[in-house]
Amino acid sequence: MTDRRLALKGAPGSPYTRKMLALMRYRHIDYRLLIGDHAASSNLPEPKVSLLPTFYFPDASGELEAVVDSTPIIRRLEEEYPGRSVIPSHPVLRFLDELFEDYGDEWLTKAMFHYRWYYGADIERAGAILPRWRDLTGTDDAIAPRSEMISRRQIDRLYVVGSNDTTAPVIEGSYQRFLKLFRAHLTQGGFVLGRRPASSDFALFGQLTQLAAFDPTPMALTLNNEPQVYAWMSVVDDLSGANPTEADWFDPADLPSTLSDLLDEIGRTYVPVMLANARAIDQGIKEVNTEVEGARWIQQPFPYQARCLSWLRASYVSLDDKDRAMVDDILAPSGCGQLFEKP
Repeated sequence: MTDRRLALKGAPGSPYTRKMLALMRYRHIDYRLLIGDHAASSNLPEPKVSLLPTFYFPDASGELEAVVDSTPIIRRLEEEYPGRSVIPSHPVLRFLDELFEDYGDEWLTKAMFHYRWYYGADIERAGAILPRWRDLTGTDDAIAPRSEMISRRQIDRLYVVGSNDTTAPVIEGSYQRFLKLFRAHLTQGGFVLGRRPASSDFALFGQLTQLAAFDPTPMALTLNNEPQVYAWMSVVDDLSGANPTEADWFDPADLPSTLSDLLDEIGRTYVPVMLANARAIDQGIKEVNTEVEGARWIQQPFPYQARCLSWLRASYVSLDDKDRAMVDDILAPSGCGQLFEKP
């Protein structure tokens, strides 16, 4: 390897790619981004599951291996690239960070996917731009069939995230409430857990790069209702000049009420769907069927999200008695504690 920068394959329209690029800029990790055919021409290995972003880490023998899944990659980067950590040092904050990160990755992404492939203007923009990111020299005639293929494939997959005519008001209402609550919370420190970014900030940021700055319907909602969130997203894109200190984290014994308000929103939406999905996986049921905000919620079971919940539960169990009691007190009013109750 002559280029020692960390290589990853991604795309501007991938919220998880944007999540990781912003995180690495903040953490001062040198990288090179491969878009489209750049990765293929580099003779890089293929991952077991094709997801964006794909990172290429050297293994014990120095050979590159393809690795996906942003959350464990963030923890790996913490070990291999010390300094400017995005993982809070206090166990209670560290646990809350995991919860908020998973909310961004696994619930807010439903809004991102829904808006992009549910409304005509959003479908048109995504269909026109997404294939061009992979082929900047493509003619309109060459791009047209790819645009149609991508749009049709993604629209047909709306059921995967639970987006349909019945759940649309639930998803959209949740996004609009999140905007209002997050804007209020930003006045308390500027980030989810204080005056410095945690991994959860980058998870929320990744989804907002699409919701607030690309897809026309949610972008208009964001700019018209909560422009502060758009401004936050723009700043978080490059925090390389920030100078974080340990004192910048919130005191877990004195968290602002705005954080509790965000937890209430998580308890209203993310929690019932994650629990219903886990039950469906455990019982071998082929349909997730529950109620969110008084509306029927139906989607295909998602095994990965069941794994996410199991990781959260493992983190909860690993807390010592004092920290777990503090977490319980923080989560109790929101209903988020249901995630960790024994069946």
